[in-house]
Amino acid sequence: MDLEPEYRLLQQQEPVCRVAFPYGEEAWLVTRHGDVRTVLSDARFSRAISLRRDVPRVTEENFSGGIVAMDPPEHTRVRSVCQRAFTPRTVARLRERAAAIATELVKDALTAKYFDGVEDFAVQYTLKMICELLGVSYDDRDRFRYWAEAGLATTAISDDERVRATGHMWEFVSELVAQRRRSPRDDLISSMAMTQAETRTVSNDELVIVVMTILVAGFETTATQLPNFMYVLLEVPARFQSLVADPAVIPSAVEELMRYVPLEANGASPRYATEDVVLSGTVVAAGSPVVAATVVANRDPDVFADPDRLDFARDPNPHLGFGIGPHFCLGAPLARLELQVALEVLVAAVPGLRLTPEESGIEWKAGMVVRGPSKLLLKAAGST
Repeated sequence: MDLEPEYRLLQQQEPVCRVAFPYGEEAWLVTRHGDVRTVLSDARFSRAISLRRDVPRVTEENFSGGIVAMDPPEHTRVRSVCQRAFTPRTVARLRERAAAIATELVKDALTAKYFDGVEDFAVQYTLKMICELLGVSYDDRDRFRYWAEAGLATTAISDDERVRATGHMWEFVSELVAQRRRSPRDDLISSMAMTQAETRTVSNDELVIVVMTILVAGFETTATQLPNFMYVLLEVPARFQSLVADPAVIPSAVEELMRYVPLEANGASPRYATEDVVLSGTVVAAGSPVVAATVVANRDPDVFADPDRLDFARDPNPHLGFGIGPHFCLGAPLARLELQVALEVLVAAVPGLRLTPEESGIEWKAGMVVRGPSKLLLKAAGST
Protein backbone atom coordinates (compact mmCIF):
# COMPACT_ATOMS: atom_id res chain seq x y z
CA MET A 1 0.00 0.00 0.00
CA ASP A 2 1.58 3.23 -1.17
CA LEU A 3 1.30 6.55 0.61
CA GLU A 4 0.27 9.69 -1.22
CA PRO A 5 3.44 11.12 -2.85
CA GLU A 6 2.70 14.48 -1.24
CA TYR A 7 3.32 12.96 2.19
CA ARG A 8 6.82 11.95 1.15
CA LEU A 9 7.53 15.45 -0.14
CA LEU A 10 6.27 16.97 3.10
CA GLN A 11 8.39 14.60 5.16
CA GLN A 12 11.49 15.56 3.20
CA GLN A 13 10.92 19.27 2.58
CA GLU A 14 8.31 20.55 5.04
CA PRO A 15 8.03 18.06 7.93
CA VAL A 16 6.08 20.55 10.06
CA CYS A 17 3.44 22.26 7.91
CA ARG A 18 0.14 24.07 8.29
CA VAL A 19 -3.03 22.16 7.35
CA ALA A 20 -6.75 22.88 7.35
CA PHE A 21 -9.43 20.28 8.10
CA PRO A 22 -13.05 20.57 6.92
CA TYR A 23 -13.98 21.86 10.38
CA GLY A 24 -12.17 23.49 13.27
CA GLU A 25 -9.07 25.60 13.53
CA GLU A 26 -5.91 25.19 11.46
CA ALA A 27 -3.25 22.84 12.78
CA TRP A 28 0.35 21.80 12.34
CA LEU A 29 0.92 18.43 10.64
CA VAL A 30 4.09 16.54 11.59
CA THR A 31 5.32 13.63 9.48
CA ARG A 32 8.79 12.67 10.74
CA HIS A 33 9.15 9.76 13.14
CA GLY A 34 11.01 11.73 15.80
CA ASP A 35 8.52 14.61 15.77
CA VAL A 36 5.53 12.25 15.90
CA ARG A 37 7.06 10.46 18.90
CA THR A 38 7.52 13.80 20.63
CA VAL A 39 3.96 14.96 20.02
CA LEU A 40 2.47 11.66 21.22
CA SER A 41 4.66 11.14 24.28
CA ASP A 42 5.95 14.51 25.51
CA ALA A 43 4.08 16.10 28.42
CA ARG A 44 4.33 19.45 26.62
CA PHE A 45 1.51 18.25 24.34
CA SER A 46 -1.99 17.91 25.74
CA ARG A 47 -5.13 16.08 24.67
CA ALA A 48 -7.31 17.55 27.43
CA ILE A 49 -7.07 21.05 25.96
CA SER A 50 -9.09 19.77 22.98
CA LEU A 51 -12.19 19.81 25.19
CA ARG A 52 -12.23 23.61 25.18
CA ARG A 53 -11.03 24.31 21.65
CA ASP A 54 -12.46 24.21 18.13
CA VAL A 55 -10.68 20.96 17.33
CA PRO A 56 -9.41 20.34 13.76
CA ARG A 57 -11.68 17.55 12.54
CA VAL A 58 -13.56 15.99 9.62
CA THR A 59 -17.01 15.98 11.25
CA GLU A 60 -19.17 19.03 11.85
CA GLU A 61 -19.85 17.94 15.42
CA ASN A 62 -16.89 17.85 17.81
CA PHE A 63 -16.89 14.33 19.26
CA SER A 64 -13.68 14.77 21.24
CA GLY A 65 -14.06 13.39 24.75
CA GLY A 66 -13.77 10.40 27.03
CA ILE A 67 -10.52 8.77 28.05
CA VAL A 68 -8.87 9.65 24.72
CA ALA A 69 -9.17 13.34 25.63
CA MET A 70 -7.51 13.05 29.04
CA ASP A 71 -3.95 13.80 30.17
CA PRO A 72 -2.02 12.23 33.02
CA PRO A 73 -2.65 11.99 35.92
CA GLU A 74 -6.40 11.86 35.16
CA HIS A 75 -5.82 9.60 32.17
CA THR A 76 -3.60 7.28 34.22
CA ARG A 77 -6.20 7.09 36.99
CA VAL A 78 -9.07 6.14 34.66
CA ARG A 79 -7.00 3.78 32.55
CA SER A 80 -5.85 1.90 35.65
CA VAL A 81 -9.28 0.29 36.05
CA CYS A 82 -8.52 -2.11 33.21
CA GLN A 83 -4.71 -2.12 33.22
CA ARG A 84 -4.51 -5.60 34.73
CA ALA A 85 -7.00 -7.03 32.25
CA PHE A 86 -4.83 -6.34 29.20
CA THR A 87 -1.45 -7.57 30.35
CA PRO A 88 0.33 -9.79 27.79
CA ARG A 89 0.12 -12.72 30.21
CA THR A 90 -3.63 -12.39 30.62
CA VAL A 91 -4.26 -11.96 26.92
CA ALA A 92 -2.07 -14.98 26.11
CA ARG A 93 -4.65 -17.16 27.86
CA LEU A 94 -7.07 -16.24 25.09
CA ARG A 95 -4.83 -17.72 22.38
CA GLU A 96 -6.43 -21.18 22.45
CA ARG A 97 -9.92 -19.70 22.19
CA ALA A 98 -8.88 -17.39 19.36
CA ALA A 99 -7.44 -20.33 17.42
CA ALA A 100 -10.64 -22.33 17.89
CA ILE A 101 -12.84 -19.46 16.67
CA ALA A 102 -10.65 -18.73 13.65
CA THR A 103 -10.39 -22.41 12.70
CA GLU A 104 -14.16 -22.90 12.81
CA LEU A 105 -14.82 -19.79 10.74
CA VAL A 106 -12.32 -20.83 8.06
CA LYS A 107 -13.80 -24.33 7.98
CA ASP A 108 -17.29 -22.93 7.42
CA ALA A 109 -16.09 -20.39 4.86
CA LEU A 110 -14.37 -23.00 2.72
CA THR A 111 -17.66 -24.78 2.04
CA ALA A 112 -18.49 -21.99 -0.43
CA LYS A 113 -16.91 -21.29 -3.82
CA TYR A 114 -15.79 -17.88 -2.54
CA PHE A 115 -15.71 -16.46 0.91
CA ASP A 116 -15.56 -12.88 2.06
CA GLY A 117 -12.49 -12.27 4.17
CA VAL A 118 -14.31 -9.35 5.81
CA GLU A 119 -17.84 -10.55 6.61
CA ASP A 120 -17.21 -14.30 6.74
CA PHE A 121 -13.97 -14.16 8.68
CA ALA A 122 -12.49 -10.95 10.11
CA VAL A 123 -15.70 -9.37 11.41
CA GLN A 124 -17.07 -12.53 12.99
CA TYR A 125 -13.69 -13.45 14.45
CA THR A 126 -13.06 -10.12 16.12
CA LEU A 127 -16.69 -9.74 17.22
CA LYS A 128 -16.67 -13.13 18.93
CA MET A 129 -13.39 -12.35 20.63
CA ILE A 130 -14.45 -8.97 22.02
CA CYS A 131 -17.88 -10.28 23.01
CA GLU A 132 -16.30 -13.11 24.99
CA LEU A 133 -13.71 -10.82 26.53
CA LEU A 134 -16.25 -8.24 27.68
CA GLY A 135 -18.92 -10.75 28.55
CA VAL A 136 -21.42 -9.48 25.97
CA SER A 137 -23.90 -11.90 24.39
CA TYR A 138 -23.04 -12.70 20.78
CA ASP A 139 -26.77 -12.39 20.09
CA ASP A 140 -26.28 -8.62 20.51
CA ARG A 141 -23.57 -8.55 17.84
CA ASP A 142 -25.49 -6.60 15.19
CA ARG A 143 -26.18 -3.55 17.33
CA PHE A 144 -22.85 -4.00 19.11
CA ARG A 145 -21.13 -3.80 15.72
CA TYR A 146 -23.18 -0.80 14.58
CA TRP A 147 -22.29 1.17 17.71
CA ALA A 148 -18.61 0.36 17.29
CA GLU A 149 -18.62 1.40 13.63
CA ALA A 150 -20.53 4.59 14.50
CA GLY A 151 -17.82 5.45 17.00
CA LEU A 152 -15.24 5.62 14.20
CA ALA A 153 -17.46 7.07 11.47
CA THR A 154 -16.83 10.43 9.83
CA THR A 155 -19.15 10.90 6.86
CA ALA A 156 -20.49 7.33 6.71
CA ILE A 157 -23.41 8.37 8.92
CA SER A 158 -24.85 11.71 9.97
CA ASP A 159 -23.80 13.44 13.16
CA ASP A 160 -27.31 12.90 14.54
CA GLU A 161 -27.08 9.16 13.85
CA ARG A 162 -23.73 9.01 15.58
CA VAL A 163 -25.09 10.85 18.63
CA ARG A 164 -28.05 8.46 18.83
CA ALA A 165 -25.78 5.43 18.46
CA THR A 166 -23.53 6.71 21.24
CA GLY A 167 -26.56 7.23 23.47
CA HIS A 168 -27.85 3.71 22.87
CA MET A 169 -24.40 2.28 23.52
CA TRP A 170 -24.15 4.25 26.77
CA GLU A 171 -27.50 2.84 27.97
CA PHE A 172 -26.53 -0.71 27.01
CA VAL A 173 -23.10 -0.60 28.64
CA SER A 174 -24.41 1.12 31.79
CA GLU A 175 -26.94 -1.65 32.30
CA LEU A 176 -24.33 -4.31 31.58
CA VAL A 177 -21.95 -2.84 34.17
CA ALA A 178 -24.77 -2.74 36.72
CA GLN A 179 -25.57 -6.39 36.01
CA ARG A 180 -21.95 -7.43 36.52
CA ARG A 181 -21.83 -5.61 39.84
CA ARG A 182 -24.86 -7.59 40.98
CA SER A 183 -23.77 -10.91 39.48
CA PRO A 184 -20.05 -11.00 38.59
CA ARG A 185 -18.82 -13.37 35.88
CA ASP A 186 -15.43 -14.38 34.51
CA ASP A 187 -15.18 -11.49 32.05
CA LEU A 188 -13.48 -8.15 31.63
CA ILE A 189 -16.40 -5.99 32.72
CA SER A 190 -16.75 -7.93 35.97
CA SER A 191 -13.01 -7.58 36.55
CA MET A 192 -13.12 -3.83 35.99
CA ALA A 193 -16.19 -3.43 38.21
CA MET A 194 -14.37 -5.32 40.97
CA THR A 195 -11.28 -3.15 40.56
CA GLN A 196 -13.45 -0.05 40.71
CA ALA A 197 -15.09 -1.25 43.94
CA GLU A 198 -11.72 -2.09 45.51
CA THR A 199 -9.83 1.05 44.54
CA ARG A 200 -12.65 3.63 44.23
CA THR A 201 -10.44 5.54 41.82
CA VAL A 202 -12.97 5.90 39.00
CA SER A 203 -16.61 6.95 38.89
CA ASN A 204 -19.42 4.87 37.40
CA ASP A 205 -19.57 7.11 34.34
CA GLU A 206 -15.82 6.83 33.82
CA LEU A 207 -16.05 3.05 33.96
CA VAL A 208 -18.79 3.09 31.31
CA ILE A 209 -16.59 5.33 29.13
CA VAL A 210 -13.68 2.86 29.41
CA VAL A 211 -15.90 -0.08 28.42
CA MET A 212 -17.28 1.86 25.44
CA THR A 213 -13.75 2.75 24.35
CA ILE A 214 -12.69 -0.89 24.51
CA LEU A 215 -15.80 -1.88 22.56
CA VAL A 216 -15.00 0.51 19.72
CA ALA A 217 -11.22 0.13 19.62
CA GLY A 218 -11.19 -3.58 20.47
CA PHE A 219 -13.46 -4.54 17.62
CA GLU A 220 -13.49 -2.08 14.74
CA THR A 221 -9.76 -1.43 14.41
CA THR A 222 -8.75 -5.11 14.37
CA ALA A 223 -11.73 -6.05 12.20
CA THR A 224 -10.43 -3.50 9.68
CA GLN A 225 -6.72 -4.18 9.98
CA LEU A 226 -7.00 -7.96 9.52
CA PRO A 227 -8.55 -7.66 6.02
CA ASN A 228 -5.91 -5.02 5.24
CA PHE A 229 -3.22 -7.56 6.14
CA MET A 230 -4.91 -10.29 4.09
CA TYR A 231 -5.13 -8.01 1.06
CA VAL A 232 -1.48 -6.93 1.27
CA LEU A 233 -0.31 -10.52 1.71
CA LEU A 234 -2.40 -11.90 -1.16
CA GLU A 235 -1.88 -8.98 -3.56
CA VAL A 236 1.67 -10.32 -3.94
CA PRO A 237 1.23 -14.10 -3.51
CA ALA A 238 4.89 -14.62 -2.58
CA ARG A 239 4.26 -12.70 0.65
CA PHE A 240 1.56 -15.10 1.81
CA GLN A 241 3.58 -18.10 0.65
CA SER A 242 6.56 -16.96 2.71
CA LEU A 243 4.37 -17.31 5.81
CA VAL A 244 3.12 -20.70 4.63
CA ALA A 245 6.73 -21.84 4.28
CA ASP A 246 7.78 -20.46 7.67
CA PRO A 247 4.92 -19.72 10.10
CA ALA A 248 7.46 -18.83 12.79
CA VAL A 249 7.87 -15.51 10.97
CA ILE A 250 4.26 -14.49 11.65
CA PRO A 251 4.87 -12.48 14.87
CA SER A 252 7.49 -10.28 13.20
CA ALA A 253 5.33 -10.16 10.05
CA VAL A 254 2.47 -8.71 12.10
CA GLU A 255 4.76 -5.99 13.44
CA GLU A 256 5.98 -5.16 9.94
CA LEU A 257 2.43 -5.10 8.60
CA MET A 258 1.45 -2.75 11.44
CA ARG A 259 4.22 -0.43 10.24
CA TYR A 260 3.55 -0.80 6.54
CA VAL A 261 -0.26 -0.74 6.34
CA PRO A 262 -1.86 2.70 6.85
CA LEU A 263 -4.93 2.19 9.04
CA GLU A 264 -5.95 5.78 9.74
CA ALA A 265 -7.72 7.49 6.86
CA ASN A 266 -7.13 10.95 8.29
CA GLY A 267 -5.45 12.69 11.18
CA ALA A 268 -7.19 12.20 14.50
CA SER A 269 -6.77 13.19 18.15
CA PRO A 270 -4.74 16.41 17.77
CA ARG A 271 -2.51 17.46 20.67
CA TYR A 272 -2.10 21.03 21.86
CA ALA A 273 1.29 22.50 22.73
CA THR A 274 1.35 23.80 26.31
CA GLU A 275 4.49 25.83 25.61
CA ASP A 276 6.61 26.76 22.61
CA VAL A 277 8.18 23.58 21.19
CA VAL A 278 10.67 23.26 18.34
CA LEU A 279 9.98 20.40 15.92
CA SER A 280 12.38 19.88 13.00
CA GLY A 281 13.47 23.50 13.27
CA THR A 282 9.94 24.94 13.34
CA VAL A 283 8.61 26.69 16.43
CA VAL A 284 5.17 25.37 17.37
CA ALA A 285 3.72 28.11 19.56
CA ALA A 286 2.01 27.38 22.84
CA GLY A 287 -1.68 26.69 22.31
CA SER A 288 -1.25 25.39 18.76
CA PRO A 289 -2.93 22.10 17.74
CA VAL A 290 -0.65 19.47 16.21
CA VAL A 291 -1.72 16.39 14.23
CA ALA A 292 0.78 13.52 14.33
CA ALA A 293 0.78 11.51 11.08
CA THR A 294 1.82 8.10 12.39
CA VAL A 295 1.21 6.35 9.07
CA VAL A 296 3.72 8.67 7.42
CA ALA A 297 6.20 8.44 10.31
CA ASN A 298 6.16 4.66 9.85
CA ARG A 299 7.73 5.21 6.41
CA ASP A 300 10.45 7.60 7.59
CA PRO A 301 13.67 6.64 5.71
CA ASP A 302 15.79 8.06 8.54
CA VAL A 303 14.39 5.35 10.83
CA PHE A 304 13.41 2.49 8.50
CA ALA A 305 15.80 1.34 5.80
CA ASP A 306 14.00 1.05 2.45
CA PRO A 307 10.74 2.05 4.18
CA ASP A 308 8.43 1.25 1.27
CA ARG A 309 9.57 -2.38 1.20
CA LEU A 310 7.69 -4.98 3.24
CA ASP A 311 10.38 -6.82 5.22
CA PHE A 312 9.17 -9.50 7.61
CA ALA A 313 12.66 -9.79 9.09
CA ARG A 314 12.93 -6.07 9.87
CA ASP A 315 14.79 -5.57 13.15
CA PRO A 316 14.58 -3.26 14.95
CA ASN A 317 11.10 -2.12 14.04
CA PRO A 318 10.06 0.88 16.20
CA HIS A 319 6.77 1.36 14.38
CA LEU A 320 4.02 3.55 15.77
CA GLY A 321 1.10 1.39 14.65
CA PHE A 322 -0.19 1.17 18.22
CA GLY A 323 0.86 4.71 19.11
CA ILE A 324 3.29 5.61 21.87
CA GLY A 325 3.20 7.42 25.19
CA PRO A 326 0.29 7.67 27.64
CA HIS A 327 -2.27 6.83 24.95
CA PHE A 328 -0.42 3.77 23.66
CA CYS A 329 -3.13 1.33 22.55
CA LEU A 330 -4.43 -0.41 25.65
CA GLY A 331 -5.55 -3.41 23.64
CA ALA A 332 -2.27 -3.86 21.73
CA PRO A 333 -1.52 -7.27 23.34
CA LEU A 334 -5.00 -8.50 22.36
CA ALA A 335 -4.74 -7.09 18.82
CA ARG A 336 -1.33 -8.69 18.33
CA LEU A 337 -2.66 -12.04 19.51
CA GLU A 338 -5.75 -11.89 17.29
CA LEU A 339 -3.76 -10.90 14.20
CA GLN A 340 -1.07 -13.51 14.78
CA VAL A 341 -3.57 -16.32 15.42
CA ALA A 342 -5.69 -15.39 12.39
CA LEU A 343 -2.67 -15.57 10.09
CA GLU A 344 -1.45 -18.80 11.70
CA VAL A 345 -4.83 -20.43 11.06
CA LEU A 346 -5.08 -19.15 7.49
CA VAL A 347 -1.62 -20.31 6.38
CA ALA A 348 -2.16 -23.73 7.99
CA ALA A 349 -5.73 -24.33 6.83
CA VAL A 350 -5.69 -22.61 3.42
CA PRO A 351 -2.10 -22.53 2.10
CA GLY A 352 -3.44 -21.94 -1.42
CA LEU A 353 -5.51 -18.91 -0.44
CA ARG A 354 -5.74 -16.22 -3.10
CA LEU A 355 -7.69 -13.16 -4.16
CA THR A 356 -10.46 -13.64 -6.69
CA PRO A 357 -9.65 -12.16 -10.11
CA GLU A 358 -12.99 -10.35 -10.41
CA GLU A 359 -12.81 -6.57 -10.18
CA SER A 360 -15.86 -6.62 -7.93
CA GLY A 361 -14.05 -8.89 -5.50
CA ILE A 362 -12.86 -5.99 -3.38
CA GLU A 363 -14.63 -2.88 -2.12
CA TRP A 364 -13.29 -0.25 0.27
CA LYS A 365 -14.78 1.47 3.28
CA ALA A 366 -15.67 5.12 3.00
CA GLY A 367 -16.52 7.79 5.54
CA MET A 368 -14.59 6.16 8.38
CA VAL A 369 -11.60 7.14 10.51
CA VAL A 370 -10.07 3.78 9.59
CA ARG A 371 -9.45 2.56 6.05
CA GLY A 372 -9.74 -1.00 4.78
CA PRO A 373 -11.82 -3.36 2.64
CA SER A 374 -15.56 -3.64 3.20
CA LYS A 375 -15.52 -6.71 0.95
CA LEU A 376 -12.63 -9.03 0.15
CA LEU A 377 -13.59 -12.11 -1.85
CA LEU A 378 -11.13 -14.98 -1.49
CA LYS A 379 -10.86 -18.56 -2.67
CA ALA A 380 -8.63 -21.54 -2.07
CA ALA A 381 -6.52 -22.80 -4.96
CA GLY A 382 -8.26 -25.69 -6.64
CA SER A 383 -11.76 -24.79 -5.42
CA THR A 384 -14.48 -24.61 -8.04
